Amino acid sequence: MKSEILKVLRQSDTHVSGQELCERLGVSRTAVWKNIRQLQEEGYQIEAVRNKGYRMIEAPVDVFNASEIKSRLEASSLIQKVLYTEETDSTNTWAKRLAEEGSPSGTLAVAERQTQGKGRRGKVWSSPEGTSVYMTLLLRPEILPQYAAPLTLVMGLSVAQALSETLGLPAGIKWPNDVVVSGKKICGILTEMNAQIDYVEYLVIGTGINVNTQEFPDEIKEVATSAAVQLGHIVSRAELAAAVIRCFEKNYEIYLESCSLKGLLEDYREKMINVDREVKVMGPGEVFEGVAKGINPAGELLVERPNGSVTAVSGGEVSVRGIYGYV
Repeated sequence: MKSEILKVLRQSDTHVSGQELCERLGVSRTAVWKNIRQLQEEGYQIEAVRNKGYRMIEAPVDVFNASEIKSRLEASSLIQKVLYTEETDSTNTWAKRLAEEGSPSGTLAVAERQTQGKGRRGKVWSSPEGTSVYMTLLLRPEILPQYAAPLTLVMGLSVAQALSETLGLPAGIKWPNDVVVSGKKICGILTEMNAQIDYVEYLVIGTGINVNTQEFPDEIKEVATSAAVQLGHIVSRAELAAAVIRCFEKNYEIYLESCSLKGLLEDYREKMINVDREVKVMGPGEVFEGVAKGINPAGELLVERPNGSVTAVSGGEVSVRGIYGYV
């Protein structure tokens, strides 16, 4: 109910009467009052005036919980519920447990802190408390398993778009799943799937975004950045998380039309930072250099070799780096 109250107050420029809130939410005045009190205790400045109602004066800069995120999602046909916890092992692991317990497609699992955050290829994702977005989206798409991998790229595109549109950051994508600002990584994405031969039981897309992080561990400080470092001020994690989901919902719908990135190729190429740049492809059986030329509808990186031939590279098989550094 708090998320609905926040949504109504945020959308109104004037006072909203208690009666109007009761009618819109289908609850009693006492229930409205109790939730308003809880919101005030959480730091929201909500004015209550007799015979006028309630008005949002100011919201805390960085409240990060289920109510705040849901209040910013507006009308979403994708998100069925938002679950929040202060601490979990990994939002991906948590979301997989939820999936096994029967949680519906469109469940969003969000945590303040991860004790065992996971990155690609078994790497650990640094997960300090109170600074970043750690969220995993549980989906049950009616697609064949081979069409699931590109959804990592769909989420990467969505994060880059949200950072640009919401915060004005010039975010780009280092294929396949790193979102980069000013040549440094600001977001990582990890997709995991449970599937049979001919159908997907569920998949989870984990997204970790460095939002208000000011300092990074020594091993990543040269290649990592955050929104706050780039902007010079703290930003709302809930606002950014909701913006990512809104962008993903739009892109996901386009993807499902053809089970390919065909309808998103132009948008994705526009965000790619390594397109037309020299890259080194490091695979299990071969290491070679070439020029990245974009992606195909399957999400594979197209690399032009020195002899002019083009190789389609799968993200699950190789690592790609710039010739002269991370990007």
